[in-house]
Amino acid sequence: QVQLVESGGGLVQAGGSLRLSCAVSGFTSDNYAIGWFRQAPGKEREGAACITNRGGDTYYPDSVKGRFTISRDRAKNTVYLRMNNLKPDDTADYYCAAGQWEGTWASPTLLGPGMYDYWGRGTQVSVSS
Repeated sequence: QVQLVESGGGLVQAGGSLRLSCAVSGFTSDNYAIGWFRQAPGKEREGAACITNRGGDTYYPDSVKGRFTISRDRAKNTVYLRMNNLKPDDTADYYCAAGQWEGTWASPTLLGPGMYDYWGRGTQVSVSS
């Protein structure tokens, strides 16, 4: 059974940084991708970053490009989201998700929540101005 557990959220001032972690377990093959998503109150869930497990390739939306970095530690089965220069608009619940992906390269497709079958419970990030 695939499980994802997020940690690392919190309250930070604008311009600050946070690192979120997603512990992944239960996959029986290497053919998957991990995505970080966020959902602010009253808004739709949106992709913030993704990484392929086989190639480690990443993709970001323009809203976070240059500020967020997704990475993985395969030995620890953990995916990280480093968030720098945080803005109040980054305030949201952040979720990691996992889904089948056979390619080594990432694509914008992986920023869509419909690509993912497994979700963590989320961690809250609040950025004060």
